[in-house]
Amino acid sequence: MAEAYFNWFAKSHAQAESAGTQPGESINPVVVQAMQEDGIDISQNRPKILTPEMVARAYKVISMGCGAEVDAACPARYIETQDWPLEDPRNKPIETVRIIRDNIKSRVIEFINKEGFSDKQTSIDV
Repeated sequence: MAEAYFNWFAKSHAQAESAGTQPGESINPVVVQAMQEDGIDISQNRPKILTPEMVARAYKVISMGCGAEVDAACPARYIETQDWPLEDPRNKPIETVRIIRDNIKSRVIEFINKEGFSDKQTSIDV
Protein backbone atom coordinates (compact mmCIF):
# COMPACT_ATOMS: atom_id res chain seq x y z
CA MET A 1 0.00 0.00 0.00
CA ALA A 2 2.77 2.43 0.90
CA GLU A 3 4.63 1.82 -2.35
CA ALA A 4 1.48 2.39 -4.39
CA TYR A 5 0.54 5.59 -2.53
CA PHE A 6 4.07 6.95 -2.65
CA ASN A 7 4.43 6.34 -6.38
CA TRP A 8 0.95 7.77 -7.02
CA PHE A 9 1.49 10.98 -5.05
CA ALA A 10 5.23 11.57 -5.66
CA LYS A 11 4.75 11.01 -9.40
CA SER A 12 8.07 11.61 -11.15
CA HIS A 13 9.80 13.23 -8.15
CA ALA A 14 10.82 9.92 -6.56
CA GLN A 15 9.92 6.25 -6.62
CA ALA A 16 9.29 3.75 -3.84
CA GLU A 17 9.95 0.06 -3.90
CA SER A 18 8.31 -2.22 -1.38
CA ALA A 19 9.95 -5.43 -0.22
CA GLY A 20 10.07 -7.59 2.85
CA THR A 21 12.41 -9.91 4.66
CA GLN A 22 9.74 -12.61 4.62
CA PRO A 23 7.36 -11.67 1.79
CA GLY A 24 4.14 -13.56 1.23
CA GLU A 25 3.36 -15.59 -1.85
CA SER A 26 0.90 -13.03 -3.22
CA ILE A 27 -0.69 -9.68 -2.48
CA ASN A 28 -3.49 -9.91 0.08
CA PRO A 29 -6.78 -9.79 -1.91
CA VAL A 30 -8.44 -7.71 0.84
CA VAL A 31 -5.64 -5.15 0.51
CA VAL A 32 -6.13 -5.14 -3.27
CA GLN A 33 -9.85 -4.47 -2.72
CA ALA A 34 -9.19 -1.67 -0.21
CA MET A 35 -6.75 0.02 -2.60
CA GLN A 36 -9.16 -0.32 -5.53
CA GLU A 37 -11.77 1.46 -3.41
CA ASP A 38 -9.32 4.38 -3.27
CA GLY A 39 -8.69 4.30 -7.03
CA ILE A 40 -5.35 2.48 -7.08
CA ASP A 41 -4.96 -0.96 -8.68
CA ILE A 42 -2.23 -3.10 -7.11
CA SER A 43 -3.65 -6.40 -8.36
CA GLN A 44 -0.63 -7.03 -10.61
CA ASN A 45 1.94 -6.32 -7.88
CA ARG A 46 3.95 -9.20 -6.46
CA PRO A 47 5.73 -9.48 -3.10
CA LYS A 48 9.49 -9.01 -3.30
CA ILE A 49 12.32 -10.00 -0.99
CA LEU A 50 14.38 -7.14 0.44
CA THR A 51 17.92 -7.31 -0.94
CA PRO A 52 21.15 -5.56 0.07
CA GLU A 53 21.12 -3.85 -3.34
CA MET A 54 17.71 -2.32 -2.62
CA VAL A 55 18.94 -1.03 0.71
CA ALA A 56 22.13 0.37 -0.84
CA ARG A 57 20.24 2.46 -3.40
CA ALA A 58 17.52 3.61 -0.98
CA TYR A 59 17.23 7.21 0.15
CA LYS A 60 15.28 6.02 3.22
CA VAL A 61 14.22 2.63 4.51
CA ILE A 62 10.88 2.58 6.28
CA SER A 63 9.70 -0.52 8.06
CA MET A 64 6.11 -0.99 9.09
CA GLY A 65 5.23 -2.31 12.51
CA CYS A 66 8.66 -3.83 12.79
CA GLY A 67 10.60 -2.89 15.88
CA ALA A 68 13.97 -4.55 16.28
CA GLU A 69 12.71 -6.31 19.39
CA VAL A 70 9.72 -7.80 17.57
CA ASP A 71 11.10 -9.92 14.77
CA ALA A 72 14.59 -11.22 14.08
CA ALA A 73 13.95 -10.75 10.33
CA CYS A 74 13.11 -7.04 10.63
CA PRO A 75 15.54 -4.81 8.77
CA ALA A 76 15.66 -2.52 11.82
CA ARG A 77 17.93 -5.11 13.43
CA TYR A 78 20.56 -4.63 10.71
CA ILE A 79 20.16 -1.21 9.10
CA GLU A 80 18.92 2.23 10.06
CA THR A 81 15.21 2.45 9.42
CA GLN A 82 12.29 4.67 10.27
CA ASP A 83 9.53 2.44 11.65
CA TRP A 84 5.86 3.21 11.20
CA PRO A 85 4.04 1.19 13.89
CA LEU A 86 1.25 -0.25 11.77
CA GLU A 87 -0.92 -3.29 12.14
CA ASP A 88 -0.38 -6.10 9.62
CA PRO A 89 -3.48 -6.39 7.39
CA ARG A 90 -3.03 -10.17 7.08
CA ASN A 91 -6.23 -12.04 8.00
CA LYS A 92 -8.03 -8.80 8.92
CA PRO A 93 -11.55 -7.89 7.75
CA ILE A 94 -11.95 -5.18 5.11
CA GLU A 95 -13.08 -2.64 7.74
CA THR A 96 -9.75 -3.00 9.57
CA VAL A 97 -7.76 -3.00 6.33
CA ARG A 98 -9.41 0.30 5.38
CA ILE A 99 -8.22 1.85 8.65
CA ILE A 100 -4.68 0.53 8.06
CA ARG A 101 -4.83 1.78 4.44
CA ASP A 102 -5.88 5.26 5.51
CA ASN A 103 -3.14 5.38 8.15
CA ILE A 104 -0.53 4.38 5.56
CA LYS A 105 -1.89 6.95 3.10
CA SER A 106 -1.63 9.74 5.71
CA ARG A 107 1.92 8.75 6.65
CA VAL A 108 3.02 8.58 3.01
CA ILE A 109 1.54 12.00 2.25
CA GLU A 110 3.21 13.49 5.33
CA PHE A 111 6.53 11.91 4.32
CA ILE A 112 6.29 13.17 0.72
CA ASN A 113 5.48 16.69 1.87
CA LYS A 114 8.24 16.70 4.50
CA GLU A 115 10.90 15.35 2.14
CA GLY A 116 9.87 17.62 -0.74
CA PHE A 117 8.87 14.91 -3.21
CA SER A 118 5.72 16.77 -4.32
CA ASP A 119 5.34 19.77 -6.60
CA LYS A 120 6.89 22.83 -4.96
CA GLN A 121 3.77 24.99 -5.44
CA THR A 122 1.39 22.64 -3.66
CA SER A 123 1.58 20.15 -0.88
CA ILE A 124 -0.46 16.99 -1.05
CA ASP A 125 -3.44 16.88 1.30
CA VAL A 126 -5.20 13.85 2.72
